[in-house]
Amino acid sequence: MSSRVPVLLSSSSVFPEPTAAAFEMAATVGYDGLEVMVWTDAVSQDAGALKGLADHYGVPVLSVHAPCLLVTQRVWSSDPWERLNRAAQLAESLGAPTVVVHPPFTWQRDYAKNFAAGLAKVQERHPGLSFAIENMFPVKMAGRWFVPYTPGWDPTETGFDAYTLDLSHCAASRIDSLEMADRMGAALKHVHLGDGTGEGRDEHLVPGRGNQPCAELLRSLAGRGFTGSVALEINTRKAASRAVREADLREALEFARRHLAPAGAATSA
Repeated sequence: MSSRVPVLLSSSSVFPEPTAAAFEMAATVGYDGLEVMVWTDAVSQDAGALKGLADHYGVPVLSVHAPCLLVTQRVWSSDPWERLNRAAQLAESLGAPTVVVHPPFTWQRDYAKNFAAGLAKVQERHPGLSFAIENMFPVKMAGRWFVPYTPGWDPTETGFDAYTLDLSHCAASRIDSLEMADRMGAALKHVHLGDGTGEGRDEHLVPGRGNQPCAELLRSLAGRGFTGSVALEINTRKAASRAVREADLREALEFARRHLAPAGAATSA
């Protein structure tokens, strides 16, 4: 892997195929590494299994997404702090420098109340990791909008040491990802690359198929002093076959490499 920004494949991008398939497809298509979404798949929770897959396919794990989704509230533990600690331990054991974290849900009252202070303590125990808080989005139910996160979906309003910029979430919240990147500033450590149309839902389209300034954001990273990685987080669950899924993953990788490359540089996936 060269000094270019590493382009990772999020294991969530191959759903409903399992975590092991993400390593295989990342190797086949030519990604620089993997972001492991920790979820109900036992392999995604197992450092030994993940190390074995990384070694077998030559695809390192370079970020770990903590189990923060609704469907992962019982992974490892019902205690969100235990889940975050376990995610940090997993990242350290794999040599992954980044842990992606969502803001607390509104019903996680104790977790939300102590989130900033608790996160600082976790950071003290794992000084080599970046705990990159991800921007989220409001959701619409029964014709009404509400924010399921505390204190909100935009972590820059609270202020953290590290952020993950998710472009699909920017589309869902109907804001420009360049504006969000500006707000994150030097604390922008990780990018979830996926597109959206701004229809108020989280789409995770292949970049270039929506209306977010994906290309402009990627081209702006060098000027922002960005030293992190870019993870493709796209939705391929409706792909009719493995070949169709790999074609989407290849298109996404080629888009990222093309727009991350310095002006005039040749790229290949």
